[in-house]
Amino acid sequence: MATTNWLTVAEFCAEMKISRRTFQQWRATGRGPSCLKLPNGDLRIRRSEYERFLDTCEEAAA
Repeated sequence: MATTNWLTVAEFCAEMKISRRTFQQWRATGRGPSCLKLPNGDLRIRRSEYERFLDTCEEAAA
């Protein structure tokens, strides 16, 4: 697993400028990005999933 292809939750939150609590709320309501759960319980987000997630957040031009 190349580390440049994966984000930690802290890195994701920093890039999105959101709190960890917001991330947890998004995940709980199914609005957050798909994550990989490691055996130690930590979560990782694929960079490609991060990009896909951003695409779903875009609003259509009015």
